[in-house]
Amino acid sequence: MTETLTTFDPAEYLGTDQAVAEFMADAFETNDPAYIAHAFGVVARAKAMTEVARQTDLSREP
Repeated sequence: MTETLTTFDPAEYLGTDQAVAEFMADAFETNDPAYIAHAFGVVARAKAMTEVARQTDLSREP
């Protein structure tokens, strides 16, 4: 049997300020500068998706 895998994008789950804050807090707890930088990129992508959804009156839901 063959499994089909999909790409996980955490930005899709950062729709609230609280979710962003928790995500970044977890990133800072790692003390890993590369991971923290990656987390900032994820948040930036999430904020851009939220803004597009707001401006177009569309949901971020897939």
